Amino acid sequence: MCIYQMLEISKGLLTPIIAVIATYIAWQQWKVNKQKLKLELYDRRLAIYEEVMKILSIILRDADASFDDLLKYRTSVSEADFLFEKEIPFYIDEIYQRGIKLHKLNKQCNESKEKNTDGFKDAEIMEKVGKELEWLTKQFDPAKEKFKQYLEISK
Repeated sequence: MCIYQMLEISKGLLTPIIAVIATYIAWQQWKVNKQKLKLELYDRRLAIYEEVMKILSIILRDADASFDDLLKYRTSVSEADFLFEKEIPFYIDEIYQRGIKLHKLNKQCNESKEKNTDGFKDAEIMEKVGKELEWLTKQFDPAKEKFKQYLEISK
Protein backbone atom coordinates (compact mmCIF):
# COMPACT_ATOMS: atom_id res chain seq x y z
CA MET A 1 0.00 0.00 0.00
CA CYS A 2 2.83 2.42 0.76
CA ILE A 3 4.42 2.01 -2.68
CA TYR A 4 1.06 2.48 -4.36
CA GLN A 5 0.47 5.76 -2.45
CA MET A 6 3.97 7.02 -3.30
CA LEU A 7 3.36 6.27 -6.97
CA GLU A 8 0.06 8.19 -6.92
CA ILE A 9 1.68 11.16 -5.16
CA SER A 10 4.53 11.13 -7.70
CA LYS A 11 2.03 11.16 -10.56
CA GLY A 12 0.24 14.10 -8.99
CA LEU A 13 3.45 16.09 -8.47
CA LEU A 14 4.84 15.44 -11.94
CA THR A 15 2.64 18.02 -13.70
CA PRO A 16 3.42 20.90 -11.28
CA ILE A 17 7.16 20.09 -11.38
CA ILE A 18 7.11 20.19 -15.21
CA ALA A 19 5.21 23.51 -15.07
CA VAL A 20 7.78 25.01 -12.69
CA ILE A 21 10.68 23.86 -14.90
CA ALA A 22 8.98 25.23 -18.03
CA THR A 23 8.37 28.56 -16.29
CA TYR A 24 12.00 28.76 -15.21
CA ILE A 25 13.21 28.04 -18.77
CA ALA A 26 10.86 30.69 -20.18
CA TRP A 27 12.09 33.24 -17.63
CA GLN A 28 15.72 32.48 -18.54
CA GLN A 29 14.95 32.91 -22.24
CA TRP A 30 13.23 36.22 -21.51
CA LYS A 31 16.34 37.43 -19.63
CA VAL A 32 18.65 36.36 -22.48
CA ASN A 33 16.44 38.09 -25.08
CA LYS A 34 16.36 41.26 -23.00
CA GLN A 35 20.18 41.28 -22.79
CA LYS A 36 20.42 40.61 -26.53
CA LEU A 37 18.15 43.58 -27.24
CA LYS A 38 20.26 45.81 -24.99
CA LEU A 39 23.41 44.74 -26.81
CA GLU A 40 21.88 45.37 -30.24
CA LEU A 41 20.64 48.78 -29.12
CA TYR A 42 24.08 49.59 -27.72
CA ASP A 43 25.77 48.62 -31.01
CA ARG A 44 23.44 50.82 -33.05
CA ARG A 45 23.82 53.76 -30.69
CA LEU A 46 27.61 53.38 -30.65
CA ALA A 47 27.69 53.47 -34.46
CA ILE A 48 25.88 56.81 -34.41
CA TYR A 49 28.25 58.19 -31.76
CA GLU A 50 31.20 57.10 -33.91
CA GLU A 51 29.74 58.93 -36.92
CA VAL A 52 29.40 62.11 -34.86
CA MET A 53 33.04 61.78 -33.79
CA LYS A 54 34.07 61.11 -37.39
CA ILE A 55 32.47 64.29 -38.79
CA LEU A 56 33.90 66.35 -35.94
CA SER A 57 37.35 64.88 -36.67
CA ILE A 58 37.06 65.76 -40.35
CA ILE A 59 36.12 69.32 -39.44
CA LEU A 60 39.00 69.55 -36.95
CA ARG A 61 41.46 68.17 -39.51
CA ASP A 62 40.34 70.23 -42.53
CA ALA A 63 38.69 73.25 -40.87
CA ASP A 64 35.82 72.34 -43.19
CA ALA A 65 33.62 69.46 -44.28
CA SER A 66 32.56 68.81 -47.85
CA PHE A 67 28.91 68.48 -48.78
CA ASP A 68 29.64 64.81 -49.49
CA ASP A 69 31.02 64.32 -45.97
CA LEU A 70 28.03 66.09 -44.46
CA LEU A 71 25.49 64.15 -46.53
CA LYS A 72 27.22 60.89 -45.64
CA TYR A 73 27.10 61.94 -41.98
CA ARG A 74 23.41 62.85 -42.25
CA THR A 75 22.56 59.49 -43.78
CA SER A 76 24.63 57.46 -41.33
CA VAL A 77 22.96 59.06 -38.28
CA SER A 78 19.40 59.06 -39.61
CA GLU A 79 18.42 56.22 -37.26
CA ALA A 80 19.05 58.43 -34.22
CA ASP A 81 15.42 59.58 -34.15
CA PHE A 82 14.38 56.05 -33.23
CA LEU A 83 17.21 55.13 -30.87
CA PHE A 84 17.57 58.19 -28.63
CA GLU A 85 15.53 60.76 -26.78
CA LYS A 86 14.92 64.04 -28.67
CA GLU A 87 18.04 65.78 -27.37
CA ILE A 88 20.43 63.61 -29.40
CA PRO A 89 18.71 64.01 -32.80
CA PHE A 90 18.56 67.79 -32.18
CA TYR A 91 22.25 67.82 -31.30
CA ILE A 92 23.13 65.74 -34.37
CA ASP A 93 21.11 68.13 -36.53
CA GLU A 94 22.83 71.15 -34.98
CA ILE A 95 26.23 69.67 -35.90
CA TYR A 96 24.96 69.09 -39.43
CA GLN A 97 23.52 72.60 -39.80
CA ARG A 98 26.67 74.22 -38.45
CA GLY A 99 28.79 72.04 -40.74
CA ILE A 100 26.76 73.20 -43.73
CA LYS A 101 27.09 76.82 -42.60
CA LEU A 102 30.86 76.41 -42.14
CA HIS A 103 31.21 74.90 -45.60
CA LYS A 104 29.21 77.71 -47.21
CA LEU A 105 31.21 80.37 -45.37
CA ASN A 106 34.49 78.74 -46.42
CA LYS A 107 33.26 78.66 -50.00
CA GLN A 108 32.33 82.39 -49.82
CA CYS A 109 35.73 83.18 -48.35
CA ASN A 110 37.55 81.29 -51.12
CA GLU A 111 35.45 82.97 -53.82
CA SER A 112 36.10 86.44 -52.40
CA LYS A 113 39.84 85.74 -52.25
CA GLU A 114 39.80 84.72 -55.91
CA LYS A 115 37.92 87.88 -56.86
CA ASN A 116 40.10 90.02 -54.57
CA THR A 117 37.09 91.87 -53.21
CA ASP A 118 36.53 94.10 -50.22
CA GLY A 119 38.84 93.21 -47.31
CA PHE A 120 36.20 94.21 -44.74
CA LYS A 121 33.76 91.65 -46.10
CA ASP A 122 36.50 89.01 -46.03
CA ALA A 123 37.20 89.78 -42.38
CA GLU A 124 33.50 89.52 -41.60
CA ILE A 125 33.27 86.13 -43.30
CA MET A 126 36.43 84.92 -41.59
CA GLU A 127 35.01 85.92 -38.23
CA LYS A 128 31.88 83.86 -38.93
CA VAL A 129 34.03 80.94 -40.09
CA GLY A 130 36.02 81.22 -36.86
CA LYS A 131 32.89 81.12 -34.71
CA GLU A 132 31.44 78.07 -36.43
CA LEU A 133 34.78 76.29 -36.47
CA GLU A 134 35.36 77.03 -32.80
CA TRP A 135 31.94 75.68 -31.81
CA LEU A 136 32.34 72.53 -33.90
CA THR A 137 35.87 71.72 -32.76
CA LYS A 138 34.85 72.09 -29.11
CA GLN A 139 32.13 69.43 -29.42
CA PHE A 140 34.20 66.33 -28.64
CA ASP A 141 33.64 66.48 -24.87
CA PRO A 142 30.01 67.68 -25.01
CA ALA A 143 29.18 64.91 -27.49
CA LYS A 144 30.78 62.36 -25.21
CA GLU A 145 28.73 63.61 -22.27
CA LYS A 146 25.47 63.68 -24.24
CA PHE A 147 25.92 60.11 -25.51
CA LYS A 148 27.32 58.74 -22.24
CA GLN A 149 23.94 58.05 -20.64
CA TYR A 150 22.93 55.96 -23.66
CA LEU A 151 26.20 54.03 -23.94
CA GLU A 152 26.92 53.05 -20.35
CA ILE A 153 27.10 49.28 -20.15
CA SER A 154 27.11 49.04 -16.37
CA LYS A 155 23.37 49.80 -16.13
